[in-house]
Amino acid sequence: MKFVSLKSRGGNYLVVAQNIAWLRTDENGQTKVGIVGSTPLLVEGNIDDIAAQVGGE
Repeated sequence: MKFVSLKSRGGNYLVVAQNIAWLRTDENGQTKVGIVGSTPLLVEGNIDDIAAQVGGE
């Protein structure tokens, strides 16, 4: 199981990479991360940076 560390302005998350369903660009340089069976997380960073973290690059 691969975990991804995602930083947020309200606190940080450690998410199972397999549970990430989608990414969407949001305002102020943030990205929404869709989690299977949960509400989306609003995290710091643009969509390309988050995709690279999730993809393991």
